Order: sequence, then C-alpha cells, then structure tokens
Amino acid sequence: MMQLILSMLTVVCSGSFIYAQMVESTTYNLMLKTLLSHNVPEVGVAEAHKDTLAVFIDAREIKEFQVSHIKNAVWCGYDDFDLKRVEHIPKNQKIIVYCSVGYRSEKISEKLISAGYDNISNMYGGIFEWKNRDYPLVDERGKVTDKIHAYSRTWGIWVNKGEKVYD
Repeated sequence: MMQLILSMLTVVCSGSFIYAQMVESTTYNLMLKTLLSHNVPEVGVAEAHKDTLAVFIDAREIKEFQVSHIKNAVWCGYDDFDLKRVEHIPKNQKIIVYCSVGYRSEKISEKLISAGYDNISNMYGGIFEWKNRDYPLVDERGKVTDKIHAYSRTWGIWVNKGEKVYD
C-alpha cells in the first residue's frame, strides 16, 4: 500500500515539476495548470525559442498581433478564426500555436488538429512568458520592439518585462 502511495505521489509531483520547468513563476504556473485543459501537446517557451523548424501561429486578436508578435509568426485570430489563414501551411509541418497565456491557443490547436494538422503544440505560458524571458518580439513592420499587448490590466499582471500596451 505504501509503495502505491509513493508511486502516485511520484507521478503527481513529476507532472508538477514538468510544468514548473515551462514557466519561471510558481504562481503563473499554478494559474496555467488550472486554466488550461492540457488536452493538446504542450511545449515550453524555452524549447519553442530554440526550435528553428516550427512555424509559429498567433491566436490573438489582430490589435494584439500588431503591437508585437514572434518574428515570422502567422496570424490566425481567435474570435474570428478562419482555417483559410493557415491553409498555406502543410498539414504535417511542425506548428507552435501561442496567444497571451495559452488558453486561446489551446482552443485553436484543437481546431487545427480536428482539421488534420498532425504536428501541433500549444506554447505553455504564451507570449507573456516569451517576453518574461526576454526573447525578442517584433512589431507590425517587423522591427524589434519592447512593447507587448497585455490583453487587460487583470491579465497584465503576468507580464513582468517590456512595455505593456492595453489598447
């Protein structure tokens, strides 16, 4: 019985450790663990940053994307998502979907998987964690920027670096 309990604790703790490694803040991680469904493959920001073969898809609204986004990211939107915006991407291409924190991108990842895309990951922690790690962002002209759309003042608490934009 004791061995069963220890085994269960190991599984639970190792899962928490994996998520803790994906974001630097314990409180941010706790929020993400409860907010997300974790029903699509996830990739940490540090791993995504190193990936030179993946196509990044931005699942935020256009005004957020225009403030800043990951270089060469393809915008697909969320409220008005349309598969036509990504149909030029091969269905077997490695794709990393992101949004502010990972919720909207998780939902878009589900839609892409349902549409036959088979190499999809949701970026755990989103563009907020990307900026918190000082990874570069570009504006709508492709120039490096320190600005980041923080979605709202409530959600902006998770952005620790950069110049927050709310409009």
